[in-house]
Amino acid sequence: MFRVGSRYFLSLVFIAATGLTGRAAGQADKPTAPADSKSGATVTGSSGQATDEVDPLKRPVTEKQKKQQRKSLNVELSKTYKKWLNEDVVWIITDQERAAFKQLSNDEERDNFIEAFWQRRDPTPDTEENEYKEEHYRRIAYANEHFAAGIPGWKSDRGRIYIMYGPADEIEAHPSGGTYERPMEEGGGETSTFPFEQWRYRYLEGIGQEVIIEFVDSCMCGEYRMTMDRSEKDALLYTPNAGLTLYEQMGMANKSSRFSGGMERLGAGPMSSQLQTKQFDRLEQFAKLQAPPPVKFKDLEEIVNTKIITNLMPFDVRSDFVKVTGDTVLVPITIQMKYRDITFANKDGVQRGTVNIFGRVTTLTGKIVQTFEDTAQVDVPAELLPRTAENSSVYWKALPLRPGRYKVEIAVKDVNGDRKGVWSRGIVVPEFSDDKLATSSLIVADQMEAVPTKDVSTGNFVIGLTKIRPRVGPADGKPAVFKKSHDQKVNFWMQVYNLGVDEKTHKPSATFEFDIVNIATNKPVVQKTESTDQMGNVGEQVTLQKSIASANLPPGVYKINIKVNDNISKQTVDPSATFAVE
Repeated sequence: MFRVGSRYFLSLVFIAATGLTGRAAGQADKPTAPADSKSGATVTGSSGQATDEVDPLKRPVTEKQKKQQRKSLNVELSKTYKKWLNEDVVWIITDQERAAFKQLSNDEERDNFIEAFWQRRDPTPDTEENEYKEEHYRRIAYANEHFAAGIPGWKSDRGRIYIMYGPADEIEAHPSGGTYERPMEEGGGETSTFPFEQWRYRYLEGIGQEVIIEFVDSCMCGEYRMTMDRSEKDALLYTPNAGLTLYEQMGMANKSSRFSGGMERLGAGPMSSQLQTKQFDRLEQFAKLQAPPPVKFKDLEEIVNTKIITNLMPFDVRSDFVKVTGDTVLVPITIQMKYRDITFANKDGVQRGTVNIFGRVTTLTGKIVQTFEDTAQVDVPAELLPRTAENSSVYWKALPLRPGRYKVEIAVKDVNGDRKGVWSRGIVVPEFSDDKLATSSLIVADQMEAVPTKDVSTGNFVIGLTKIRPRVGPADGKPAVFKKSHDQKVNFWMQVYNLGVDEKTHKPSATFEFDIVNIATNKPVVQKTESTDQMGNVGEQVTLQKSIASANLPPGVYKINIKVNDNISKQTVDPSATFAVE
């Protein structure tokens, strides 16, 4: 993102003004021995040679040096504009805009063009912030982090699609390739594939519904390329008598016929007669995917901006904090809605409720840091709907943020009804310094289970090795409620950071005290102590997980305290949380 008043620009101007480049800077190393103007003394260096003590800012600069410095400065500035054109907006700028930008003759015109470029795309031109621009740069950062493979993530095909259209609604990933059962529309039969991914978008404006984009890593180097030819992922495509389709296995077709022409080389199968007509659809879709998409939920974004709402839809929100790196914190946002507040519509004998969700995170100055949009859907058998009115639908979004103060704004819309709701609150993302004992949020959850290795750190409610679904308390400050049942467990999850490590054993030494207290009677109902010695091979970070059946707790309000005593650093932390059983 280019700003003429940036620190980078000022530093270049400072260099140009002082003349500390080229030969002039090198002259400072030449030994000279002028007398001090006040004492008449000569200043010498450590080698005994006299050194120049003239103010470096006052050294004379020749016209040749000034010309060279101005030329260097212009080259640096032109690189900034080239970066904006060929990197920042390369996937969203039109051919007409690109041609117009290249015809501009000076930096003032270029700055005005850039400002107008973003204004044309601002969904809310009456506000100070440009949501389109902020979301665009967030997507670039995400693409660089997740899709780099020998080239920057923004250059890759997956990065381009993500920057232009945002996250897919569903991703089918085959990161190792291997055995693959072709669907009938691809000819059926079994083959072996290169690594590939299929991204599915439910709807892309201007392109259509159920848009499926396929990426193939045919070089086995991590660079997935978008393809129109679904046979490109077939690693046995050119191997005779291998990876045959269903008809080829039955002798009803020959593999060599795949290469007789056409866009795809899928081979004959039960549905091959439809391939020719669908080729034109795929070509059309491929062409349309080059156009930049609009913001999905403009109406929800307007709700966040105006906050004027009638017929409110209630919902509850919880935020937690989990350390990722020294300067990055994962902030899971959990949104909980009661079934009774969602309008259900009958679809093929099933009652379906749909809620659109829009969220925005801003700094105290109003700068947008993160935005997210999604659709939450609930399906309930028609005969069970009256009995599930008190059940809840839970939505989860994990946002990586830097430590600091933020404002979180969330808007929801009942798609089948006319209710909308908005929630706004300030949060303080903690800083987890390396020398201070600290913990993540203490999460009280209704679901907690280990996840398969392939799903570690991915998917809804997944933090590291565990799927943990928080139970969200109501907005009035009351604790989260669990039903007294043998099937219902009350789960506790927390991470401990920066435990001291013994220099001799290279192991931590700490104790963890768990106390669950009935608030009404102030009597403990569960007391337990563990130590790192009992946990096997642990390091300076420890994950604590405990569960108790709600049936073992009498109805009431409870408080869980977890006290961490680090015997090496002599530090203590004691987070707590409340919950209720009824």
